[in-house]
Amino acid sequence: MTDEAWPTDTATLEWADPAIGLASLPELSGFDFLTGMLEGRIPPPPIASTMALQLVSVGDGTVDFEVTPHARHLNPLGMVHGGLACTVLDTVVGCAGHTTLPVGVGYTSIDLQVSYLRPIMPTTEPLRAVGRVVKGGRRVIFTEGELLDPAGNALATATSSLLVIDRRGN
Repeated sequence: MTDEAWPTDTATLEWADPAIGLASLPELSGFDFLTGMLEGRIPPPPIASTMALQLVSVGDGTVDFEVTPHARHLNPLGMVHGGLACTVLDTVVGCAGHTTLPVGVGYTSIDLQVSYLRPIMPTTEPLRAVGRVVKGGRRVIFTEGELLDPAGNALATATSSLLVIDRRGN
């Protein structure tokens, strides 16, 4: 069978210019930046469209996202590729840490440890991804995250260390 004979499907991905959100980043705390995204004042990053990822709540040291795995996320075995879970968990642990940072302070991942607990199948119901700060800090923030099915069963978990980057010139 050639490529031309295979049935295909399409998805149209649309996103806002990431420069729009980045322009407000130096003026807002992490909490205010993510709240602006939640409220629609700041556009989500392009990766959110690629991964079908949506921010649903922001707290002090916590975030909740929803993701709906589609056929485009499948691996050769017919299950959702682990890269989707990894990317979603990387997002929630990073954003949870970001909620604790003041204006002019950013972060980058030092490490990310993901454990896959159950196979993830494509679904029409969104999965929930939760990120939490375990221990905040001025230099390193420790976070954890879970990807949950609609029944609340853990599909994958993650822990991460985030390097705090102070751009305020102190």
